[in-house]
Amino acid sequence: MITPDIILALRPVVEAFDNLNVGYYIGGSLASSAHGLPRATLDVDLVADLKNSHVQPLVKHLEDAYYIDSEMIYEAVRKKSSFNIINLETMLKLDIFVLKNQPYDQIAFQRAQKRALDPNQGSSQFSFAAPEDIVLHKLFWFRMGGEISERQWSDVGGVLKVQAEVLDFSYMKQWAEKLKILDLLTKSLRDSGLSPSGK
Repeated sequence: MITPDIILALRPVVEAFDNLNVGYYIGGSLASSAHGLPRATLDVDLVADLKNSHVQPLVKHLEDAYYIDSEMIYEAVRKKSSFNIINLETMLKLDIFVLKNQPYDQIAFQRAQKRALDPNQGSSQFSFAAPEDIVLHKLFWFRMGGEISERQWSDVGGVLKVQAEVLDFSYMKQWAEKLKILDLLTKSLRDSGLSPSGK
């Protein structure tokens, strides 16, 4: 669910990334809400291609309006891990994942799509993970979390149902097999009323 607080917290970060020529995309529940069925979320997930040279300029862009720790960002860049920042006005947390060098991560990054965050809030375009990659990411985290998250499973089903006419099923199956989640993809397709071999 896209709230004014989310837009308020997200827009300056995206503008900073754009000013620094840092590629990014929005993932997580915000992206699954955009591509599927809306639900409430208390934080925002982004993937960003951050380098050491971006850290200090990024902090300078955001330090007046966010809790942001440069050492935490340097560590995340070094380890290709994640860090968070907090918008001081809304207290909304943004989790930023540094782009990894793994083949799937690189391909998902290249497939990101520009779209409006909320058509009712103006025409500003943001970069979102493609719907197929939202499904794959959420199934992967569903497995990593012990396959108990009803929210993750529901998010997957929402994207599959809403995007069924345009999804690249071959792409999803190819990468689901490599990510060792093909059984989960097959089950989610069946639960969503879609054939494992396509629609």
